[in-house]
Amino acid sequence: MSLTAGIIGLPNVGKSTLFNAITKKNILAANYPFATIDPNVGVVTVPDKRLEFLEELYLPNNTVPTTFEFTDIAGLVKGASKGEGLGNKFLSHIREVDAIVEVVRCFKDDNIIHVEGQVDPVRDIEIINIELILADLEIIENRLNKIIKKAETTKDKEALLEVEALKKAQSSLLDNKPLRLCEFTEEEKEILKPFNFITLKPLIYVANILENDIALGKNEYTEKVSEYAAQEQAGVITMCAKIESELAELEESEKKLFLEELGVSSTGLEKLIFATYNLLGLETFFTVGKDEVKAWTFKKGTNAKECAGLIHSDIKRGFIKAEITKFNDLAELKDEKKVQEMGKLHLEGKDYIMQDGDIVYFRFNV
Repeated sequence: MSLTAGIIGLPNVGKSTLFNAITKKNILAANYPFATIDPNVGVVTVPDKRLEFLEELYLPNNTVPTTFEFTDIAGLVKGASKGEGLGNKFLSHIREVDAIVEVVRCFKDDNIIHVEGQVDPVRDIEIINIELILADLEIIENRLNKIIKKAETTKDKEALLEVEALKKAQSSLLDNKPLRLCEFTEEEKEILKPFNFITLKPLIYVANILENDIALGKNEYTEKVSEYAAQEQAGVITMCAKIESELAELEESEKKLFLEELGVSSTGLEKLIFATYNLLGLETFFTVGKDEVKAWTFKKGTNAKECAGLIHSDIKRGFIKAEITKFNDLAELKDEKKVQEMGKLHLEGKDYIMQDGDIVYFRFNV
């Protein structure tokens, strides 16, 4: 399952510094590597202590963590929806991602010019949000111009439903309200899905701070971002992109010492990975054995048969049952046989909704 979070922001807010931390080449040798598959796409591995436990228990020939992608999208400027800066190129790239990570500058530094002259994170957020709203509005207006007369003339049911859904979306955007905050019916969501609206995508803010603010984890600017995000029902991660870039170059032992000196327990990048994983509605199940221990990413609410298809289409096609062990049960008993003896192994059918942390063996026949 390939899902992507796009990193956006105004120029000089630390967006590329953060992305560079994700794609540091020397991290390839670490337990949880990052890798670059394109100049602006980084594959990030989700740190998972459960996978480490399973690796120690089964001592497999191969261990495969779960991953997703971050895409570094060129800096947006005011007027992008009208072609300023990279304009349409920027907007087309952001339409391709599944979630948005918006980096906001929350620090003063006379050596780094701010494109708007002075630091004001809420203003910066609104500049970007307005451009994204205008971009979505343009798509809606173009579509309505093409179908509204035909829908009203022919009284075609599907066309009329589309017009109604688009007008509802249009009204929300004209009120300066992103579509992710608008309540749509399931039918309306299906109608709007092909348009790939930017403001319909889930979003999280990254408040980029200076090293001096790391221990406290906030400053006057981050407080404003948090207040704004709360109104949007969006999350906020506070981090220092510069420090993250430096941490990415260190060995694990050095990294731990550095974090202790900073007075924090985990990197901002790890927090961002977990937050984005949750933002995308992702969960993890495991397959285990002597040959391989592997973590698999699935969308929350997916049933057992669909998850079987993530491994191989034949397993899905010939699905019989799923043998499910809860990770916490195995972690407590530390032995598969004991799990069975205690009646903790469950057989589930195709409609079973997979849970985060399930350890599964799929029975199938083709």
